Amino acid sequence: MDFTPLGDRVLLKVQEVETQTASGIYIPDNASKEKPTQAQVVAIGNDVKLVNVGDKVVYTKFARSASVTLDGNEYLVMETAEILGVMK
Repeated sequence: MDFTPLGDRVLLKVQEVETQTASGIYIPDNASKEKPTQAQVVAIGNDVKLVNVGDKVVYTKFARSASVTLDGNEYLVMETAEILGVMK
């Protein structure tokens, strides 16, 4: 199913955050709730200038967003102002 966000919004596919560090330490759920979350940009609105489809972005867990289910997959729609940065 095609979905095009309107205006300054992006469609994001959330990437799961690691619950274990490289050295084997487990991170409890309550410790990671305030940390930024990562996602991949799947679609962008026509007013979006700073991110592109395919970019990996970081946003706060408390960003204003709407959940959308497309073809059985969960996505987020949010304004680009909620995005903290692009990972290179």
